[in-house]
Amino acid sequence: MPQPSKPLRLTPTGLVLLPLATVSLVVSAIALVVIASEKLSLIDTSLLLIAGAFLYAATVFFLSRSGVANVRELERLGRRDTLTNLPNRSALRRDIANLAQSGEEVALAVFDLDGFKLINDRFGHEEGDELIKQYAVLMQELIGDEARCYRLGGDEFASLASGPLAGTILEGLCRKILDRLQAPIGVGERELAIGASVGLATITTDFSLDPAELMRRADVAMYMSKRSGKMRCTWFNSSFDKRREIVRDLEDGLREGLKKGEFELAYQPLVDAQDGRIVAVEALLRWNRSDGKPIGPNVFIPVAEEAGIINSIGLWVLQEAMTMARGWPGITLSVNISAAQLRNSEFAINLGEILEETSFPPHMLELEVTETYLVLDPHVAERTLDVIRKFGVRISLDDFGTGYASIGFLRRFRFDKLKLDRSLVVQASLDEGSRAMMLSSIAVARALQMDVTAEGVETNDQADLVRLAGCDQIQGWLYYKPMPAAQIDALIDRQTAQSDNETEMRLEDSLPCANREPTQ
Repeated sequence: MPQPSKPLRLTPTGLVLLPLATVSLVVSAIALVVIASEKLSLIDTSLLLIAGAFLYAATVFFLSRSGVANVRELERLGRRDTLTNLPNRSALRRDIANLAQSGEEVALAVFDLDGFKLINDRFGHEEGDELIKQYAVLMQELIGDEARCYRLGGDEFASLASGPLAGTILEGLCRKILDRLQAPIGVGERELAIGASVGLATITTDFSLDPAELMRRADVAMYMSKRSGKMRCTWFNSSFDKRREIVRDLEDGLREGLKKGEFELAYQPLVDAQDGRIVAVEALLRWNRSDGKPIGPNVFIPVAEEAGIINSIGLWVLQEAMTMARGWPGITLSVNISAAQLRNSEFAINLGEILEETSFPPHMLELEVTETYLVLDPHVAERTLDVIRKFGVRISLDDFGTGYASIGFLRRFRFDKLKLDRSLVVQASLDEGSRAMMLSSIAVARALQMDVTAEGVETNDQADLVRLAGCDQIQGWLYYKPMPAAQIDALIDRQTAQSDNETEMRLEDSLPCANREPTQ
């Protein structure tokens, strides 16, 4: 079968100039021939005019055909993603509108790749583009003819299905893709781990939506998948819109709260496991909203991270905590650092500036990080933590026992301290298996020359258990609850005075009896 001829590809300027030039040449040629024929009387003028008209019509036909082909090609390209050759967002909108008219169920899934930005930042955009192409191929292979695939832009894809049980079929296909993403994708010589968050929405025979609303709902559901832990499928629910409004209000409130000074710090002491003396304090963020509604950090910190406000809030926490802790000599200051802060390339620079501005001794500052970010992008995390260590700042692994940290993980990041999560401490006091896990964790930390702190200790039995297990420090309500800085001042003053008295008494005990003052 002969291949169809490709249209003549012209630039916009060429599309205008070529027809004009061609028509001008044809008219000039006809005029010259007519003039010459009158002088020579060799050619019938009427025949020349007919031939000229035929030539002119043929030229116009050729240019029109090529122009129409170019327009069609431009329309086709306008509905295609140039990187993956998948249909794009415009094509998806058109297809939804067409399928919705059939009266059958229409289901849409929106995919957003988890961790793609980290891969782009680490390996560069060329590697990122290659990963996008490989994912597009994988997606088409797994979905096959049961649904249509689209690339909406960036690391966002979509799939569209129609017909009876379209929603059920599409959800099954999405779960197949998530199962495949449990293994890395080969890109050149690399094996790159990538995940996906999926949102689903549907048009049924009883409930119709316009294309824009269906796409919005699927996008909202995808956003909820991300917030719920990623690598999952979530169907749109009308309550999501209310939740998004709440989150949007929280974002606005956080920005206003930072401007109005609604944030404050509470400090929870950590005590020496042997003598109960305060050796460190952890700064804990509190938000005193103007409306008086209490909201915990576990709620507003994730919102601040997604809204990009966490960097400003985090720098305020460091500035405030270091300024206050200068008055607590010999006491280590511990501050939690979020994954979003560590991903910020300017964080280490800002930390150095605050250390210099506050004159806080770097070796008395301890930054607490969690496993989540370190596991997602260990190479970038390692570089950032190395810069922070050069200041003399200590690094602590928080919430140990809730994630996936291995011995190799601990050795690689060379933490100065391991903080055992409260759940591990509680379980260790209840069953032998958890107790053995805690003991082995402490043994590993000891072998790697890490200090160990037990968090969330609330009973004397728990305190005795972690003390005998070898923990250096204990943190929990059994000893102290989080409190304002002024109460820490009083505790430190009382502890210092007690220490001075004990030192004085030891000195007196060491003096010969003749040199002691007589007792009354």
